Amino acid sequence: MEQIKLAVSGARAAYNLRKARPLEFRIQQLKALERMLTEKKEDFTLALKKDLHKNPFAVEIFEISGILNEIAVAVKKLPEWTAPEHVSKSVMTLMDTVYIHREPLGVVLIIGAWNYPLALVIQPLVGAIAAGNAAVLKPSEVSGNTARLLGELLPQYLDKDLYPVINGGPTEVTELLKYQFDHILYTGSTNIGRIIMEAATKHLTPVTLELGGKSPCYIDGDCDLDVACRRIAWGRYTNCGQTCIAPDYILCDKSIQDEVVKKISATVTEFYGADPQKSPDYGRIVNQRHFKRLMSLLEGVNVAYGGQSDEQDLYIAPTIVTDVDPDSKIMQEEIFGPLLPIVTTTSADEAIGFINKRDKPLALYIFSHNKKLIKRMITETSSGGVTANDCLIHYSVGTLPFGGVGKSGIGAYHGKFSFETFSHRRACVLKSLGLEKINSIRYPPTTDSKQKWTLWLLKKGGGGGKMRLIAIAFLGALVAMVMKFYFM
Repeated sequence: MEQIKLAVSGARAAYNLRKARPLEFRIQQLKALERMLTEKKEDFTLALKKDLHKNPFAVEIFEISGILNEIAVAVKKLPEWTAPEHVSKSVMTLMDTVYIHREPLGVVLIIGAWNYPLALVIQPLVGAIAAGNAAVLKPSEVSGNTARLLGELLPQYLDKDLYPVINGGPTEVTELLKYQFDHILYTGSTNIGRIIMEAATKHLTPVTLELGGKSPCYIDGDCDLDVACRRIAWGRYTNCGQTCIAPDYILCDKSIQDEVVKKISATVTEFYGADPQKSPDYGRIVNQRHFKRLMSLLEGVNVAYGGQSDEQDLYIAPTIVTDVDPDSKIMQEEIFGPLLPIVTTTSADEAIGFINKRDKPLALYIFSHNKKLIKRMITETSSGGVTANDCLIHYSVGTLPFGGVGKSGIGAYHGKFSFETFSHRRACVLKSLGLEKINSIRYPPTTDSKQKWTLWLLKKGGGGGKMRLIAIAFLGALVAMVMKFYFM
């Protein structure tokens, strides 16, 4: 554990030297990260192929492109993001400089996940670097090839003191959590999220927890089922279902259940051929433990399509389960695999009630032509994010925050939200040492006149449009003259 001690203390020492603070340094490190992803793309592609059977297209689209977009935005916008944000003034501060200053939190810990083992470590790192922090990185040991590659490459491209990589398993994470960090971002399961949060509270460390949950997908009878089922199949079976925002189960009327099964199964054949095991586009379960967990979820349920498996190859076919009992095992935990249960409901009201009786999910999907119904479901439910008439897409929009709510997560990141997550918004008021006569209204001894003017100023304070600002300025000048008359 000496390595962990040296890494954390080294990151703290480097941060205290203010190495990560200059804007030019942050941009240089971000460009070095971009260079690593470009120059070592083939190495990452090979590692991800070994870990999750990802092909080059999946690596490019789901792992690398999002990071490169984040870097490009951060490099372009950093001067704007780091500039003082001037805010509205009150009458009492009309003559002062009032603004918000963004400063780095310090030394942060980023714990990644195994399902997108490159993106879910490096994407938050972009925000941490942009905000001027040091960051200790812990890739997931489950995707061991990618983790080892990150440990090898990152010190070659980034400042090795400010951004150390710690590889290992639960023992190493437990040891890391003994140290005080200024923020922790964790992506993974709700159960481990609880452990992370409990450890963080001992140091009063703020956390961003990107968890998961059972994300519902409601199909309204009034929609294009062909399009809906194609998009749902893509969202569910991409990365072999091992995506935190994948549609976890379908809610639909019983009258369209068979049609949904037929159209999704036809789409699977369109995507992956008659035998998905032979398709270069279809992934694999990450390890044997998760394979056995997933197969246990199929016990005692009605498999309407798929269900084939090969433990040696860690292969489970795209599978649909129908007429699912809401209390069955497959509905009690996030599936995180290529199994898609269908729960029948009689109406949108029943679907909304079903969703609201369960933990708040990371994502909600709605398929309908009815815009009023879509808005109603958004209004009457709660989830980390929403996409209507598609799946996963809200994750890719860099101007939207990505995060959960309730048991699906705490906090959010992506784009500027990553920068904000790893920044402290410091309130700043810069006053002059002059005009002391005006300020004397707040000093003892108290008088009726001082109280009257103080209450009036507090009541009339605030910002607004141009006319309001002009009025406040005029009032400020008037008050100054009046106070001069009273207190000189």
